[in-house]
Amino acid sequence: MSTNDTVILITRYGMGYGPEELQLMLVGKYLQLLSQGEDFPAAICFYTEGVKMVIEGSPILEQLVVLEKKGVRLIVCSTCLNYFELSDKVKVGIVGGMTDILEAQLRAGKVITL
Repeated sequence: MSTNDTVILITRYGMGYGPEELQLMLVGKYLQLLSQGEDFPAAICFYTEGVKMVIEGSPILEQLVVLEKKGVRLIVCSTCLNYFELSDKVKVGIVGGMTDILEAQLRAGKVITL
């Protein structure tokens, strides 16, 4: 298990722009390929609509569980969860504040936004 100092930000319910179904397919494939590799990011941060990716019913929960088991920190914005009234539906990751997300970004050598 190798991790690097990269942090990935997921700020949308999907990846890119286009039909929601396509966005969800793309983020699912991205995370699947990432989980099959040998080099993993230090953390994946979820905020704004990205928090919807870590709750029950999310189409990418399986990939996120695999990444978390491989040592990737999944940091979920508590303010965003509260805003969308989803705090009780989180299935993966650690619920943190913007301070945790900021700290992960500041320690990162590279930040990728999906």
